[in-house]
Amino acid sequence: MEGEATRVMVAVNESTIKGYPHASISSKGAFEWTLNKIVRSNTSGFKLLFLHVQVPDEDGFEDMDSIFASPDDFKGMKNRDKIRGLHLLEYFVNRCHEIGVPCEAWIKKGDPKEVICHEVKRVQPDLLVVGCRGLGPFQRVFVGTVSEFCVKHAECPVVTIKRSAAETPQDPIDD
Repeated sequence: MEGEATRVMVAVNESTIKGYPHASISSKGAFEWTLNKIVRSNTSGFKLLFLHVQVPDEDGFEDMDSIFASPDDFKGMKNRDKIRGLHLLEYFVNRCHEIGVPCEAWIKKGDPKEVICHEVKRVQPDLLVVGCRGLGPFQRVFVGTVSEFCVKHAECPVVTIKRSAAETPQDPIDD
């Protein structure tokens, strides 16, 4: 159908590097690839859907029903510093806003592999983009990869974006 924006879901997560409360290298890579190779200059033809999955911990994090679509949506948030992952979504929403790409962003809680596939089924994007660390087979056994699971189980086409060798931290399991 003409006029209908192509909806691209981008699964994003926080960096594991200590003292680095930012988007992971893989998440930024997946986002930049989506902008450069898919959206390009056709900003109105796409809507980016950012999903961040929080692994539950002792903080008693609850699912947030809030959907963030513009930088203003973050301003009125109470306890915003307590909500882990919020700055992550804010980064991506602000970038989209700067270049004029419509977007939505939200946080869910659970096992990232399962939650991403569940959200794909619920939201029905045209495409899912996930970053991957490009780990060797030995490392994958211990870490397990979200991207591989999504390729097998998500109910839409999936593009996995590997980190470049230049971006790989000293410990490749870090991101």
